[in-house]
Amino acid sequence: MAKNKLEKFIRDIPDFPKKGIIFKDITTLLSDPKAFRQAVDAMAKGFKNKKIDYVVSVEARGFIFGSALAYKLNAGFVPVRKKGKLPSKTKSVTYDLEYGTDTLEIHSDAIKKGACVLIVDDLLATGGTVSATAKLLKGFRAKIVGIAFLIELDFLNGRKNLKGFPITSLIHY
Repeated sequence: MAKNKLEKFIRDIPDFPKKGIIFKDITTLLSDPKAFRQAVDAMAKGFKNKKIDYVVSVEARGFIFGSALAYKLNAGFVPVRKKGKLPSKTKSVTYDLEYGTDTLEIHSDAIKKGACVLIVDDLLATGGTVSATAKLLKGFRAKIVGIAFLIELDFLNGRKNLKGFPITSLIHY
């Protein structure tokens, strides 16, 4: 199954979560074993020889691909969560949204200094969340070897917020 054939497994949901938005629903891809395997394999392909120590993903859909890629790349998996969701000591970063601010956290002992890290999320929109995640990782002096997405919404130009990082996206809209 070619990368572009994965698009047929993405369902558009109009006016979700609010009027005027067309939500890209990945549950239809996740429920098809062949498509899900193809997506994970294609996302992992460019990172097999990068000696990734950790795959870092943001909740919630990012966890699905991040954990599968960590397994595939023989790396640890590290979750980045919304404020107050992690049980141990954390590092945090607050970042701007269109409508306010949000805060992300990571356990303060989650990443070894100088580790090679791959950031994974399901979708690149404006890039704000992943940019904030990269800021968290800089506190560990981690080497971000790449950022991988299943879907990229090109018209939102999220790459501009992720300058300097190699970005891989399987499906473009």
